[in-house]
Amino acid sequence: MTELPLWAAVPVALLLVLAGIVTLVGSLGLLRLRSFHERMHAPTMGMTMGAFCVALAATVVASLLQHRPIVHEWLICLFLFMTAPVTAILLMQSARRRQRKHADEHE
Repeated sequence: MTELPLWAAVPVALLLVLAGIVTLVGSLGLLRLRSFHERMHAPTMGMTMGAFCVALAATVVASLLQHRPIVHEWLICLFLFMTAPVTAILLMQSARRRQRKHADEHE
């Protein structure tokens, strides 16, 4: 079988469109929000939710075409879900320290 059945192609296409919309909303949040701290949440959520939708779509397609469960994509998602919040926290801590240092210099 080299062709994806329609009953699987429609949900996969919807998942990919949803991933694009979620990522776009996260990017717009990055552009529209004012401060660094406000900007951190939107792209992080957009990236992780977008990656989740793409991984789910890829898992469905690969599993149907290979006639067996394929879950390699979930390792990528696991890595993203573990590193994105940690990266966001480290960036926010760095920004807070920079703001404190900047405020101390102006006193």
